Amino acid sequence: MDSPSFNKIERKQMSHQHDSCHHAENSPSGSGKSVILLLWVVFAVYLILLGVGLPQSWTANSQSHSHGKHSVLTSEAETPSGDEKQNTADNAAAIEEPVAEHAHDHDHADHNHAEHEHAEQSEKASPPAMYAVAPFVILLLCIAILPLVPATSHWWEHNSSKFLVAATLGVITLLYYMFVHHTPVEAHWAGHITAGNVGFQRAWTVFENAIIGEYISFIVLLFALYTIAGGIRIEGDLRAKPITNTIIMAIGAVLASFIGTTGAAMLLIRLLLETNKERKIKAHTVIFFIFIVCNCGGLLTPLGDPPLFLGFLKGVKFEYTLLNLWREWLFVNGLLLIVYFLWDTLFAYPREPKENIQKDTAETTPLRIQGIFPNVFLLIGVVLTVLFLDPSKAIGGWNPWYYSREIAQLGLVFLSLTLGSYAIRTANKFSYAAIVEVAVLFFGIFICMQAPIQILNVYGSKLGVDTSHHFFWATGALSSFLDNAPTYVVFFETALSLGDAPANAMSVCGVPINPAFLAAISLGAVMMGAMTYIGNGPNFMVKAIAEETGVKMPSFFGYMIYSCLVLLPILFLMTMIFLH
Repeated sequence: MDSPSFNKIERKQMSHQHDSCHHAENSPSGSGKSVILLLWVVFAVYLILLGVGLPQSWTANSQSHSHGKHSVLTSEAETPSGDEKQNTADNAAAIEEPVAEHAHDHDHADHNHAEHEHAEQSEKASPPAMYAVAPFVILLLCIAILPLVPATSHWWEHNSSKFLVAATLGVITLLYYMFVHHTPVEAHWAGHITAGNVGFQRAWTVFENAIIGEYISFIVLLFALYTIAGGIRIEGDLRAKPITNTIIMAIGAVLASFIGTTGAAMLLIRLLLETNKERKIKAHTVIFFIFIVCNCGGLLTPLGDPPLFLGFLKGVKFEYTLLNLWREWLFVNGLLLIVYFLWDTLFAYPREPKENIQKDTAETTPLRIQGIFPNVFLLIGVVLTVLFLDPSKAIGGWNPWYYSREIAQLGLVFLSLTLGSYAIRTANKFSYAAIVEVAVLFFGIFICMQAPIQILNVYGSKLGVDTSHHFFWATGALSSFLDNAPTYVVFFETALSLGDAPANAMSVCGVPINPAFLAAISLGAVMMGAMTYIGNGPNFMVKAIAEETGVKMPSFFGYMIYSCLVLLPILFLMTMIFLH
């Protein structure tokens, strides 16, 4: 029983926290004010851009050159002949409705001339040298190794250190394109199809493709999901029975696909730890939480995991994984939940000391969810922006302007910060450190990965990765130790470069891809990111939070014992049953 003096101190601390929360309820913290001010600046800049017509022109240009959205760098031997290109253009023109034909003759002539110039430039293009991938490889190795080396682990904890490494390697990549790479680089942002062949123009084209074309959309979505989810708090101390933990993870598996693995993990990990705080044996519970909520649960939509959103940005339909991979999602997550339940029921829970079980039973508090309004509705709004504000998809004959989707997502963040409770964020220990870490690292990753992507566009068909099983294990193996988002892109580009697509091939921005390969790449990147602590961003975040609360988590290789004995056999069974 707690002593009176302890209760007095505890009541005093709780009173102080209540007063602080009450004050924070309607007054943003310093960091919150800074973010709100930054959002106002972003909104103002976008209004100015709209005033001068830039987003409108980007959208119009993208539509008139929609076939150029996907960047394909081909060698001269693989480039279609001029006659073949002309026949394709003639066939396309023949099926168009002849509306205002004479008024557009001049425009068609200019367009055909631009296509001819583009074809000539592409024929002269060649991929970067193999050593150009070095910055990309070095950056991924830094992410994997530096946090584990005692001499660098503390230095690497600072986001400024991460940005220094990422930006330096990104600059090295751009300098390579400026001074060493002497053939054109195709621009594929906003429908541009012209290729840069001047030093600065080549470097700018790479930067434009990486940052303006892909990174901004990628990081804004993650920022929106992370920040809005941070305004929701699920708290309570439930009885830490096996079925309770299993239900929490099952809910997380569903949420992960719709608010992201990061959002779902941050939403539920503290509830799971609070529920199990009286238990002695609980590391395995956190590990299964990482398997399910931080990784395998995020398979069903592009919102679930960063690699799938990169695929969406490159033209994969939003509903693709939901309609085609739900069986694999159900199989893997269902088996993981069953294995966890049996493990906890038969081995872990019976070994708990009786006093721990009694304490757990006595010290329960009811489940409480805070911040539903406005944040749940705002999360739904984020999903709707991804569905309906894609510049490449018309709504009633109108294509959303470039970055209207991202501005809408930031607007939802603004509403969450201004209408939501800062007391809840305080209770969640919410900070922007985790999303800033992702932002600074991926800034370098997106630039550095341009070289390997362009190399794979040319040589991908010669790598020997040509079956769905090859794609799954190759993507999964790299996703286990490196970051799963760029790994997805590398093998996505490889699958596109193969060219020998079956009759049931999917079209991604006009380029055919074997659907079995796309499924294998998606499954490998998402699910095998759970093999190590560094395979996916939320893995290490959950480990750190668990250790802060006193859970003794296994080491890097100790974690891999769990993943190799539990997760790997389940994934092997999945490939045998579902991949053909």
